[in-house]
Amino acid sequence: MVNIYVGNMPFSATEDEVRNLFAQFGEVQSVSLINDRETGRFKGFGFVEMEDEGARTAMAELNGRDMGGRSLRVNEAQARPRSPRPRRDAW
Repeated sequence: MVNIYVGNMPFSATEDEVRNLFAQFGEVQSVSLINDRETGRFKGFGFVEMEDEGARTAMAELNGRDMGGRSLRVNEAQARPRSPRPRRDAW
């Protein structure tokens, strides 16, 4: 399973549109569009999970493709670095 980052999407994009776009290349396991916590508005990026082979093809074919007048940024998602928490015994 590959987790794919999809950025620079139009703010009008829906989960169904994104799912249909990626489904051309294989079975889509999940689509998650990220919303702003305070406003609830879509932030213009999200994640798609697909099987390996379809995911590689989708990333190659969709990176740079126009969607709603915007050039998509599509690549394998990278793990977000965790910020170190202070240890309790350090106080």
